[in-house]
Amino acid sequence: MDFVDYYKTLGIEKNASTDEIKKAYRKLARKLHPDLNPNDKDAHKKFQQINEANEVLSDPEKRKKYDQYGENWKHADQYEQAKQQQGSRGFGGAGFGEEDFGKYTYSSDDESAFSDFFESLFGGAGSSGGRRSQTRYRGQDYRAELHLSLTDAFKTHKQTLTINGKNVRITIPAGVENGQVIRLKGYGSPGANGGPAGDLLITFVINNETAYRRDRDDLYKTEDIDLYTALLGGEKTIDTMDGKIKLKVNTGTQNGTKIRLKGKGFPVYKKEGEHGDLYITWNVKLPTHLTEKQKELFTELSKL
Repeated sequence: MDFVDYYKTLGIEKNASTDEIKKAYRKLARKLHPDLNPNDKDAHKKFQQINEANEVLSDPEKRKKYDQYGENWKHADQYEQAKQQQGSRGFGGAGFGEEDFGKYTYSSDDESAFSDFFESLFGGAGSSGGRRSQTRYRGQDYRAELHLSLTDAFKTHKQTLTINGKNVRITIPAGVENGQVIRLKGYGSPGANGGPAGDLLITFVINNETAYRRDRDDLYKTEDIDLYTALLGGEKTIDTMDGKIKLKVNTGTQNGTKIRLKGKGFPVYKKEGEHGDLYITWNVKLPTHLTEKQKELFTELSKL
């Protein structure tokens, strides 16, 4: 398998900052997402590549290993351990039996020799098939963003995602939050030497297209009432995310008065039947363009 340059994959420089990596990944992800390119195999392949690149470069520890060891970054810990254990007599003298690794000798000024040993040790092109070369390695995790409207997140529903060229139908529970991450086990990069596949980590991005403000499981909304209803009392029918309801407006309601509707808020994640609360703030609208008669009546009222 050819070496993949993760920096070139994301179109960034090697000294790119964390924010630059994130911006580059999001830009490409929006362009190459399988949902936008359902029949484009090349786009699917590139989408997998940018996910893999982002998985490594967005993690400081993984990026450090990648910058130092390139395509062999996954085995960096074993590499360092092997270097520390090598003795004056080569690997055989440091506890590495020749029956396992063959006759490799390493010295600090002979990196190429160690590179050959490294390939054999971890199953590279020059592997002799020894016991250590059969070590199983878990595949990398993939990361993706899934955009939902607040209305979508209000109810449990299903969506079909295209992952590695396959359609996967998932159930999204009501109440998922903005920034929340869920894990789909086994939908990441394939493992090496029979190791398990990585996982797919989906980050939800909730776009609020409603008049509500959400705070966890509670919802907040401002509703207008006219001056006469505020003074004399009455009823007001409002739209909620679960249908229309009729509310009582008390006599003499002040501007900014807040009422709480228990259990009328957002669904609680993975707790069926449980909801937060809905808070309504009354905004009293003063009348404009008064007629002469209305002015006279208000003048009389002001004298009482």
